[in-house]
Amino acid sequence: MMKKINSSKIILASKSKSRKKVLENAGLKFETISSGVDEDEIKTRMSGTGATFEQIAEALACEKALSVSKSHLESLIIGGDQILVCDGKHYDKAKNIEEARNHLKFFRGRTHELVTSIAVVLNGRVIWKNTSRPLLSMWNFSDEFLEEYIGKAGDALLQSVGGYYIEGLGIHLFSNIEGEYHAIQGMPMLALLNKLREIYE
Repeated sequence: MMKKINSSKIILASKSKSRKKVLENAGLKFETISSGVDEDEIKTRMSGTGATFEQIAEALACEKALSVSKSHLESLIIGGDQILVCDGKHYDKAKNIEEARNHLKFFRGRTHELVTSIAVVLNGRVIWKNTSRPLLSMWNFSDEFLEEYIGKAGDALLQSVGGYYIEGLGIHLFSNIEGEYHAIQGMPMLALLNKLREIYE
């Protein structure tokens, strides 16, 4: 698989457990390095200029990969970002259980979008980027169901932007899902694998 870029290795510019697991399950060999990018600063600055959610997600994915590439120029760097959008407003990871509870109460009975961007960087240059937008509809569950879910999920509620892991208990929250399963986990694998084949074969 190393014909065109013989010296390169793959680095995931993230400590996201979900993205790491998706790449591992696909059999890819890679390292993980946190980018150290100030996501809140970029979101605030770009939102102030009227940037779209897709533009913000793409910029974050690129900045994460570019940041790691500075000290790993010969490696192929994969950066990713995901923004949850519901009724025209974006949501970040909940800071505590109460905030997660409030988010889930708002999402129930509604459809939200996961704007999921990935970027590939080599030698300090973005050579490819991709954005997908899965749609997820939550059923109108009761407060009792929600409290049971929160009790079982625990601190995992704070680890994902929507307060759920679709590969675990979070699947019980949904009535319908449109889009690639891996994109929901933060890594659109079909598009990424197509690009990697183009690069390495």
